[in-house]
Amino acid sequence: MFNNILVVCVGNICRSPMAEYLLKEKLGNPTGRRIESAGIGALVDKPADDTAQAVLRDNGVDASTHRARQVTRDMLAEADLILAMEDRHLKHLYEMAPQTRGKAFLLGKWLDGQPIPDPYRQQRPAFEHVYQLIDQATDAWLRYLDK
Repeated sequence: MFNNILVVCVGNICRSPMAEYLLKEKLGNPTGRRIESAGIGALVDKPADDTAQAVLRDNGVDASTHRARQVTRDMLAEADLILAMEDRHLKHLYEMAPQTRGKAFLLGKWLDGQPIPDPYRQQRPAFEHVYQLIDQATDAWLRYLDK
């Protein structure tokens, strides 16, 4: 069972918080399981992007408490599973902490390795597209996350 799941993108204000809060919603965030997110170039302490929050809210998910965090080696070491949005994020994580190989994967792994594009500073349709991809990708991971 994966008790500590870390979702990673760049700024930790769009994609990774969307995936974090959607996973929490889908898994019911049982006691003893942590689902968190961080960024490789985080906009530290910033809330989730307004449009990301609106799209989540429209889908019944509240991410209003989110604050961006910078990914650290300790976070990577503590995580049982690390989900990144793009191959370049995985490459960065492997360089930062080589021991992440074997537990760091693309969020879109079960969607033929589909990368999740960055909607930052784009219009709402880009965020809605990204939400749909994240929704599909998190659904695909559910069977491996042992509710």
